[in-house]
This record gives sequence, C-alpha cells and structure tokens, in this order.
Amino acid sequence: MSSDQIAIRVQGLSKCYPIYEAPGHRLKQFLMPRIDTFMGREQRKYYNEFWALKQLDFEIRKGETVGIIGRNGSGKSTLLQLICGTLSPSAGSVETRGRVAALLELGSGFNPDFSGRENVYLNASVLGLGKAGIDARFASIEQFADIGTFIDQPVKSYSSGMVVRLAFAVIAHVDADILVIDEALAVGDMVFTQKCMRFLRGFMQKGTVLFASHDANAVVGLCDRAIWLRKGEMAGEGTASTVMQSYLRASFQDTYGDALTFQPVGATEEPASAAGGDDVTARFTDNLTQSPGWQTGEAEIESVELTGEDGQPMAAFQGGEVVNLSIRARCSVSCTSPILGWFVKDRLGQVLFGEHTFTHAPPPMLVPAGGGLVARFRFRLPMLPNGDYAMTVSIAEGTPEDHVQHHWLHDAMLIKVASTKMRYGLVGIPFESVTMEQV
Repeated sequence: MSSDQIAIRVQGLSKCYPIYEAPGHRLKQFLMPRIDTFMGREQRKYYNEFWALKQLDFEIRKGETVGIIGRNGSGKSTLLQLICGTLSPSAGSVETRGRVAALLELGSGFNPDFSGRENVYLNASVLGLGKAGIDARFASIEQFADIGTFIDQPVKSYSSGMVVRLAFAVIAHVDADILVIDEALAVGDMVFTQKCMRFLRGFMQKGTVLFASHDANAVVGLCDRAIWLRKGEMAGEGTASTVMQSYLRASFQDTYGDALTFQPVGATEEPASAAGGDDVTARFTDNLTQSPGWQTGEAEIESVELTGEDGQPMAAFQGGEVVNLSIRARCSVSCTSPILGWFVKDRLGQVLFGEHTFTHAPPPMLVPAGGGLVARFRFRLPMLPNGDYAMTVSIAEGTPEDHVQHHWLHDAMLIKVASTKMRYGLVGIPFESVTMEQV
C-alpha cells in the first residue's frame, strides 16, 4: 500500500503503565534509581509493569471504516487515545494523516465549569478551527446537539446523554479527515442515535472512521474491517463478519472457562453464495457441513430444513407465504433444558429476524444421552431485498439469560434472493393492495 493511501499507520505500538503496590513506592521510584546510579549500583524497580498494548502493527486506508473489538481491558481505549495523541506510546509509533476528531471518554475535552457554548468554542479550537470558522458553524452545532437552553448552562449540570450530544455535534462540524469513536453511540435516545448514524454513513463516503464498540451488529453493519484486541495483543484482523465470528466464539470460551472446550467446526473461508436463476425469489441451500462455528461435543445440530405450508420441499419461495422450519439435534450427554434457536442475517452480518424455543416451549425437557429432539417453527416468510443471506442455528442448555451454547453454526443455510420486484429497507412486507386516486 503506497503512503499516500494510508490514513493511519501503527508500527510496533506498545504502551506500559507502572503499577505501584503502595503510595510510598512512587516516591521511592522517583528517588532511589538516581541514588543507585550515583552509588554505582544496579537500579532497583518499585513497580510492576502492566502492558496495555504489545507490539501492534496495522495500516488503515483512507476512506476505510474499521472496528476495534475486544473485551473490557483489552486495550481498545488505550489504542484510540494513542492514535488521537492524548497518550504517548512506550514503544513504537503512530502516524496519522489529516485532521483527527475524536469522541473518547464521556465528556473528555470539556471543562465542567464552562457553559456548553464556551465548551463548543474550546473543543472546536483544539480540533483546529478558528473563531470565524466556529462562528459560521455554531448554529448548526447547536441544532445538531438539540439541548435547548442548556447550551448556556455549565456542562457539570448536563446528563450523560446531553454531554454526548454536544461532543458529537462538535466533531460532526469540524471537517475532520479521520473520525475516532469509543462507544459513544451507546449513550443517547433513539432519535439522537439515528441522527448520529446518518452523519456517520455520510462521513464514511469521504473520510476514515475508527470505531470501538461491544455492539456486534454496529461493528458488522458499519465497518469494512475489524481488529480484535485480546489482552493488549492483536488477536485477529480481517473482514468485520469473520473477525466477529472468532471473537464471539472466544468470548463464550472465556465465559465458561475450563468447564467446556469449544472446538471450531466447518469451513474457515467465507461461505459461497447459493445458486439461483433470475426468476427465483428466494432459494434456500443446506450448508450444514460447511458452516463455520464451534461445539462442546455435548450436543449437535443434525439437520435444518425449510418446507412449504404443506410440509413439502419447495424449489423457491416468493416471500409472504407460510413456511415450516425444522431443526433436529442430538445430545451426547443428558440435557435438562435444551433450547434450539436460529436467526437470519444479511451479507453484513446484521440480524434481521429469528426465534428460539424457550419463548414458546420453555424447559424443563429431559433428553437422555444419545437422545434426539426436533424444533418446528411455523411462520410467514418475510420478503427480502435482493442479495445473499445466511441462517445461524444453535442448540443451548439453560435459559436465555444463563445458558451454555453447545453447538453454534453461523451459515447452516444460505439464502439467495433475486426478484424483479423492487423493495426497500432490510425486510419487505407483502401488500394486499396499493392504490392512488385524485380527490
């Protein structure tokens, strides 16, 4: 990749924090190494090293949207602060090209005793705007934040949502080249979140976005690529959907610890699209043997089948008709509370619809070792816009709030939709009639 295509370059980046066991050790660390050097002795160390980041190397192209994922304490916020320049690295380097605007910790960069208006001028000037530029943009910033008369009140009187509104309004109007966001969209009401998403999607057409979040749908839906951090190290990098699959499996493994071991199953490459002609509305293809996922070995999905209302296989579906979905599984050990579930996702990995058995047929159900079970779902198939889709299926044990995922398959069934009917949105609806008349 040529240098003029790079927006962010990270090379050998590491960050170490000293951890002191007692307050007095800070004073000792300040004084004793100097005394040791003067006396010709080996310098003593009065702290433990905590490496928040270790030897990170990656590049982000101009115009890319990249998600940073990882559990709490994995180093996401530290990485973003290093990229923004609010922290200095212990080793390695960070190179950014263009103006960087960041929304990091809640209210960072705001003086709580200043009014919202004063903080707008302070924050925007730090991001590189002069007073004339801020004056020209202030009305738009105030309208975007939509906090009313609070704009002239001290920020310390704001709610957390109001602080985010004002901070986001500023970075949305400073003409940045690189936008860095750390979980900020998790705070705020639906209307404000939708406003932020519209701005982000517009910015993504021209700028570079670095987005850290725990929201899998947000990362997969917004980002071209994802970087997975684990204990300060690079655990994965690639397409957002592929990295998120690996992260999800590892998160389950970390949750259950040594009690269960999740083994990867199925293909590791991106699933192929299902075959289908131009006259097909929706064709479902069994992909069970090639599905990437994981399993504990205690229960296994055996088959997934979708049929028409009469229970007979169909070559294609039009959308809007009643269908039957059957998921068969077998338990290798006795299961007391099995749950079979599924959901359909689009090519970006966004979940569109789905269901599980606990909602309609809650356990207990004792299935002996070697016993099988089948879940049947009868529903009206939605209409989907043209494209490729996949169905994730799983068998778990427990409750929706507290369970163990024994077998998880990301692409158990592939769906190819190709129709001459124009539809809008993520999921379409069948219309009984549409008329228009002059009155």
